[in-house]
Amino acid sequence: MQQAPTTVRHLLVRGDFRRLLLTRLTGQFGDGVFQAALAGTVLFNPQQAADPVGVAAGFAVLLLPYSLVGPFAGVWLDRWSRRQVLLVANVLRAALVVVVAALVLAGVQGTAFYVAGLAVFSVTRFVLSALSAGLPHTTDEPSLVSANALSTTAGAVSAVLGGGVAIGVTGLTGSATGGYAALALGSALPYLASAALVAGFARPYLGPDHLTLAATVSARDVLHGMLAGARHMVQHPPATAVLTVMAAHRLFYGVLTLMTLLLYRNTFTDETGLFRGGLAGLGEVLAAGAAGTLLAAAVTPAAVRRWGRARWVTGLLVLAGVGQLVLGGLFEPPAVVGAVLTLGFVAQGIKICVDTTLQESVDDDFRGRVFSVYDTLFNVTFVASLLAGAVLLPESGVSLPLLLVIGAGYLLTAVAFSRWSRRPGHALASPRAAEPAPQVRERHQVSSSASASSGSSGPRSSRRSLRNRQA
Repeated sequence: MQQAPTTVRHLLVRGDFRRLLLTRLTGQFGDGVFQAALAGTVLFNPQQAADPVGVAAGFAVLLLPYSLVGPFAGVWLDRWSRRQVLLVANVLRAALVVVVAALVLAGVQGTAFYVAGLAVFSVTRFVLSALSAGLPHTTDEPSLVSANALSTTAGAVSAVLGGGVAIGVTGLTGSATGGYAALALGSALPYLASAALVAGFARPYLGPDHLTLAATVSARDVLHGMLAGARHMVQHPPATAVLTVMAAHRLFYGVLTLMTLLLYRNTFTDETGLFRGGLAGLGEVLAAGAAGTLLAAAVTPAAVRRWGRARWVTGLLVLAGVGQLVLGGLFEPPAVVGAVLTLGFVAQGIKICVDTTLQESVDDDFRGRVFSVYDTLFNVTFVASLLAGAVLLPESGVSLPLLLVIGAGYLLTAVAFSRWSRRPGHALASPRAAEPAPQVRERHQVSSSASASSGSSGPRSSRRSLRNRQA
């Protein structure tokens, strides 16, 4: 059977894919603006003192409690219209950033500030889970690798652009409290634009396939739902394997993130020259990470088709280990920018493969729970590594022994994953893993053939294709 085209042009022909992509881009642009406002408030405000423990504690307070929200989010995403979830969540976080802006302007720190920030981050992770769970409804299954490469990469770049715009505005207005409050408030506009875009979908369009109208979710529902999702994942070894790789990567990534923040906060303080310190230098780091992300999006689909997902992920892990040891170990701004570019390439390449594997290997009725477990694991491992880094890193951020451990960890993870993928019968072992199994492709074509006609049409065509899909 001839494989479906997987070019960007082929993906963008579909109006439903374009609408979901724009929903992601506007929302993540707002994320970039909001995160830059928070980074300026906490890390680079002259009135605040940031040491390793303080930075890690701030991340922990903002991200770790999402682990309590994530399981409920997963069950909701498999019960409720994902279109409605995206609509309401974007409006909600637009309202929440207004509260954060008011707290920043009033100079409020401590519990109230972190609770407000936590609320925004929790809703944001909920939105990203819903976007990933709904993506297969807007593309054919052979195109999932390319669809993930385009959508997640474009979203990450949009977030970096939002952060860059925010940093540029800060350079013009100064780093006063009022400026950071205005930035936080400005992030509400992209969130509202994202809500307006997703409203163009018919209510059931993004799934789940078997929609339930239950309005409440009890703790017992969550427990049973997550256990069912866990059993479903265990029955699909490729999903378990790629999540393990992602968890290991996030452990190393968290320490490297804290190291970079401390370097630009306390060591790289020169404000002149091409490679700068402080918040401006951190903007250069974000740009380098975005360049690596774009490069991964361009290379990964072709690499997966040629070598298979397992070999590509293994190669990325090796590149991460070598890149951090060779470049990061110099502890100079140009080398750190190069190391971040490499790490951005690796992180996005791995994410594309993980997202695609989960979308292909789990059923749609479990997909929301699986992606919420994924997001929870994403946060927990990141925060755990930040806390470890806070204990192990000096305030300068310079620690060659810890960098050696991280490089060796990447290489050991590559060896372990390579050995697993060479076992007979594993779905990620060959280049043909990029194509779905025949029975999966046949089932999906029943749904995607109806939805493909919505490529350039509006809600009426969406409803018609939905009816065809349900028939």
